Amino acid sequence: MIDAASAGSSRLVWSVAGLVAAVSDALSARFPVCVVRGELSAFTRAASGHCYFSLKDADGEAALLRCAMFRRAAGLLDFAPADGQLVELRGRLAIYEPRGELQFVVEGMQRAGAGALFEQFLRLKAKLEAQGLFDPSRKRAIAAFPHRIGVVTSLAAAALRDVLTTLARRSPHVEVIVYPSPVQGAEAPAALAQTLAEASQRAEVDTLLLCRGGGSLEDLWAFNDERVVRAIVACHVPVVCGVGHETDVTLADLAADLRAPTPTAAAELAAPSTAECADRLAVMQRRAAQRLRTTLDTQAQRLDSLALRLARPAESLHARHQQVALLGQRLGAAGARLADRHGLQQRQLAQRMARAAAVELRARAQRLHAFEQRLKALDPQHVLARGYAWLTDAQGHVLQSVGQLSVGQPLQATLADGRAGLTVASVEPGATGP
Repeated sequence: MIDAASAGSSRLVWSVAGLVAAVSDALSARFPVCVVRGELSAFTRAASGHCYFSLKDADGEAALLRCAMFRRAAGLLDFAPADGQLVELRGRLAIYEPRGELQFVVEGMQRAGAGALFEQFLRLKAKLEAQGLFDPSRKRAIAAFPHRIGVVTSLAAAALRDVLTTLARRSPHVEVIVYPSPVQGAEAPAALAQTLAEASQRAEVDTLLLCRGGGSLEDLWAFNDERVVRAIVACHVPVVCGVGHETDVTLADLAADLRAPTPTAAAELAAPSTAECADRLAVMQRRAAQRLRTTLDTQAQRLDSLALRLARPAESLHARHQQVALLGQRLGAAGARLADRHGLQQRQLAQRMARAAAVELRARAQRLHAFEQRLKALDPQHVLARGYAWLTDAQGHVLQSVGQLSVGQPLQATLADGRAGLTVASVEPGATGP
């Protein structure tokens, strides 16, 4: 409303409530019902059932519209709204008078697509998955009992306090090294990738925790950056990723060796509870003691049984002597029978061997005579005796062709009854062929 004190003056002075009300009326008249499209951001549902969120421009323009959807309209939704979804809202513009803020009162909502950020997430996920970066076979086991744990997060993050508190409570003996890095904003992906590479190079921890608290899809977008995913895969230290809440899934979660639903859960998975380990050791100690007592009792019973069997050693020895004597008699008789049988077999074998040797000697003599006749037929001396000569050059090489001769060449001829030195007077090649 207009201030009454200034009603007579030429200048119009509004009260705050009056101006806000006037603007609200103007908006209602100018935009009674309209439909707007954009991406959901920071969507929350209050205990009352009312929903509050922001709508971002789907084309990437720096524009944001605060929205309120009351329980009656929210109850008519046929899907679960989530950050990054592209939606169409039907409603009216209004002014939230307690804060003087422009807001869009939503009367209906329907999906218009997955949203630009979510579509980008899906495209990059498919690309990296095809390259095997999310393959379960390449993931390593987390150290069961680490001595030192590294934490990659912002020093101002509440997630760091949660992780440190959890580790101090569960495993106070484990040393913690913090690798600070921004976890939100345009510079966060490059910084996270560099910090992961430095932690991997230093190799001073058994397990590396990559942590950040919850937030919208935009807030967690640094953990969907390809540089961060590849840095996690290239890290030589097993990585546990605890980013956001249990319902938040980032590409860093898929690339990590182990995904935790929250930063606190990441700390719990990275280090076992000292108290739980002590309880397990106590149980194992009791089981070992019980096994030892059972073994001792069993052996004591065996010892008692053996002692009863040795109560009358003389009787046992007499029985053993009788068994030995009986076995000796049986062994002597069996030895005699065996010797007789073997003697007969030896005599028979000797006769058979003598007959076989005689037959073999005759056969060998006949074969030897046949070989001797064949050898005589092949003896070169017999060939020379028929008038042939064996020619060799001065080096002793056998000459088989006039092509090996030259005029004046000294030769040696071997005849049947001696040798003669010759000199080539002429060489006349003969005709070849038939």
